[in-house]
Amino acid sequence: MSDREFTGADDLSLPKATVQKIITEILQPSPGVTFAKDARDLLIDCCVEFITLISSEANEIAEKEAKKTIATEHIDKALRELGFPEYVQEVLASAGEHKEALKTREKKTNKMDQSGLSEAELLRQQEELFKSATEKYNQGPA
Repeated sequence: MSDREFTGADDLSLPKATVQKIITEILQPSPGVTFAKDARDLLIDCCVEFITLISSEANEIAEKEAKKTIATEHIDKALRELGFPEYVQEVLASAGEHKEALKTREKKTNKMDQSGLSEAELLRQQEELFKSATEKYNQGPA
C-alpha cells in the first residue's frame, strides 16, 4: 500500500477543534502571538500526511510478516525505517499509557444491569407489557 493511494485532500482530515486545542496546550501563551487559521490548516495537512506515511509503511511491514493486524511493533519499525527513531520512545510510552487507561476505565453497563432487577423479574415485566399492549390493540380504537 502506497502513501499516495488516497484520491484527494478532502478524503482525510483531523478535527480542527482538536488540533486547535493541541496547539493551544503546546504553545506557551505569548501576548500578541496567535496561530493563523491557514497555518492550522497546513499543520493538519502535514499531520495527515505524516500519519498516512507511517501507517502505509507499518502496513507494508505487517504484510511482509504475513500479519493481518498492524501492531505497535510495526509502527516502531516504520518510524525507524523512515528516519524517525527519535519518536519511537515517546510513541511506545503513549501506547503503554493508552493500554493502561483502557484497563482502568469504567466498563459500560447496560440497562439490564442498571435496573437492579433480576432477569426473571425483567422478563415478567416484559410479559406484562406485551399482554397489556395486546389487550389495547384487540380493543380497537376508543
